[in-house]
Amino acid sequence: MTRVAVMGAGAVGCWIGAMLARAGEAVTLIGRPALVQAVAAQGLRLEMGGRVEVLHPEATTDPAAVAGSDMVLVCVKSGDTEAAGRAMAPHLAPEALVLSLQNGIGNAETLARVTGQSAHPAVVYVAAAMAGPGHVLHRGRGELVVGPAARDAAASLQRAGVPVTVSADVLEALWVKLTINCALNALSALTRQPYGAILGEPGAEDLLAGLVGECGAVARGEGVGLPGDMLAQVLALARAMPGQMSSTAQDLIAGKPTEIAALNGEVARRGAALGIAVPLNAAMVVMVNLAGQSVGSGVAR
Repeated sequence: MTRVAVMGAGAVGCWIGAMLARAGEAVTLIGRPALVQAVAAQGLRLEMGGRVEVLHPEATTDPAAVAGSDMVLVCVKSGDTEAAGRAMAPHLAPEALVLSLQNGIGNAETLARVTGQSAHPAVVYVAAAMAGPGHVLHRGRGELVVGPAARDAAASLQRAGVPVTVSADVLEALWVKLTINCALNALSALTRQPYGAILGEPGAEDLLAGLVGECGAVARGEGVGLPGDMLAQVLALARAMPGQMSSTAQDLIAGKPTEIAALNGEVARRGAALGIAVPLNAAMVVMVNLAGQSVGSGVAR
């Protein structure tokens, strides 16, 4: 039995934690009080494929619960990575495998720096949402991409029914996911529309192409080559999940901080450092931040 701690048990963390728990692994979810109270009272509800299954992992708000874990899955928002790493650091077992299942790039490096031990990136493609405290709704997909150093984690996840690819070029995979997020997340958030509605709007594909092109230019500037069919991948993902709204949209609607700084904002920062103009990505950051202020003030909901 593998002892697994999920640091930051939101939609992604709860879905993967549920999959591992149903496979018999010893799972501890570390999340907000509402989650902990719901799991203690009624278990973790996994809604997937038209069925609801109730699992009974441990749940706590205390980061010290990573102690003794063989594997720690970090699923906090990118802006909380350093704080989460510092909270976990005194309690991590030296041999624990730390895996970053987060949006953006550079989170694993941040975790390694603040914890003092190795951390490995994972690219996650899953459509999931919290339908309520302790109730995770799986809407589609669920694939992960990890590097060779995380092969043991891949084996545990595969046994739990989570498809995992082990890739020698995780950096490229991270940039591919970042590009997909930069193309779709902000648009879904600003319009409060699912991917299918975005694709149905005249001119939207041209806008997506522009965002993808800017990401590709910055990636090339950093020595990373994106696939030639990058736009086609964005469109295919959107068509595969037409009813899905982005995680950025979900955060904005809920009045929570978004990860826009780690998505389009990261491209804008890296582009500026390289002298590469990325006006579309920069505009998305400004608009999402302004939209978040409006939601927080109650001006527009």
